[in-house]
Amino acid sequence: MTEKTKQSPSEKILTSRRKFLTTTSVGAAATLAAPAAIAQQGPIKWRLQTYSGAPLGAHVIKPQIEAFNTAANGDMEIELYYADQLVPTGELFRALQNGTLDAVQSDEATMASPVDISVFGGYFPFATRYSLDVPALFNYYGLNEIWKEAYDEVDNVTWLSAGAWDPLHIFTKDPINSLADMRGKRVFGVPTAGRFLSQYGLIPVTVPWDDVEVALQTGELDGVAWCGFTEAYEVGWADICNYALTNSVTGAWFGSYFANTESWNKVPAHLQELFKITIDQSHYYRATWYWGGEAKLRTEGEKLELTSIPDEEWSTVVQDSSKFWDEIAAKGGRPQKVVDAFKTYAATMEKAGYPYR
Repeated sequence: MTEKTKQSPSEKILTSRRKFLTTTSVGAAATLAAPAAIAQQGPIKWRLQTYSGAPLGAHVIKPQIEAFNTAANGDMEIELYYADQLVPTGELFRALQNGTLDAVQSDEATMASPVDISVFGGYFPFATRYSLDVPALFNYYGLNEIWKEAYDEVDNVTWLSAGAWDPLHIFTKDPINSLADMRGKRVFGVPTAGRFLSQYGLIPVTVPWDDVEVALQTGELDGVAWCGFTEAYEVGWADICNYALTNSVTGAWFGSYFANTESWNKVPAHLQELFKITIDQSHYYRATWYWGGEAKLRTEGEKLELTSIPDEEWSTVVQDSSKFWDEIAAKGGRPQKVVDAFKTYAATMEKAGYPYR
């Protein structure tokens, strides 16, 4: 009899997080009701590419696509591609618009979306504290209408839905205990957060998602400013980085689903509705998967040593974010409306107090 290998604390946590994939509705594709009718002229075929690599994509989108394909019952089939598999991530928008792709999952900033609200995609400094802030802002503070208006002005691209991902922490090979320790560190990260953090000497570096691990190993990168604890452990970056900065730059990533308008209009109404339902299921699954992993891996994961920038020094970063917000709002129009929504929401949450802030 062979002795069973003992799991490390983080392996136990990740195993439980992965099990969640098979016990939620979006992971259990076979349980979804399927239309009885079969398309007479063959199934509609779509190609969808996500911003994420395969290890992360197993959670942020694969369960949804599998659920949709099962429930579509042969009427439609979506082929899923991960980061850079068909087109480079920076060319996602153009590929979507010209029909190379039928759909995309990404944030605006990462995919170089040519709309005036693209700066808010991904991580906008201190716009949120918790993942629930994102759907609250979109559904109750006007962001749904603003996003729809922006994309209605763009040819052949339909914005479908936005949701929350994980908070933004900085993971590095050398420790960060002060703002001065950021200086000169080359990190892989999303554009808006990188732009904001560069004022403290952090150097944003863009490489293909699948090349991040090698770039960390070779020294091309000193760390990542791209994700939270759940993702850092899941995709293997916690195996290479040694330190995690507990100061969060923002509480949740803004990501969206987009469709090529011509492709979308060819989809029957019942399949459009099915696709939107599975998007909502994905939003729920993803938010819960991230949230459950963040605290557990931060407190029980053994791979990363926690460091913190003192509150009195970090407060200057928070103050700087207010200036950053005002710079964006000064553009007027929709950017100002988004910043106004952020300010109204933050003020409401502060006024409400516990448990909101």
